[in-house]
Amino acid sequence: MHTTEPATTDLAAQTEWRKSSYSGGANAECLEVADGHTSVPVRDSKTPAGPTLTFSPQGWSGFVTAVKRGELSA
Repeated sequence: MHTTEPATTDLAAQTEWRKSSYSGGANAECLEVADGHTSVPVRDSKTPAGPTLTFSPQGWSGFVTAVKRGELSA
């Protein structure tokens, strides 16, 4: 996992973002994920023009697995 430059207007315009199935909660903690790229861009839905995290497909899979197992603490 690594941090990329802030999301650009071009990326936002060319990408269909979807909310992660693990998003939600009382504090509106929502992640959005974009499909169809060689990497997996992830952003905070509250700040769509803000920075993104970019995972390799394997890194994203590992992150999702760790979330499902409860291995990450807040």
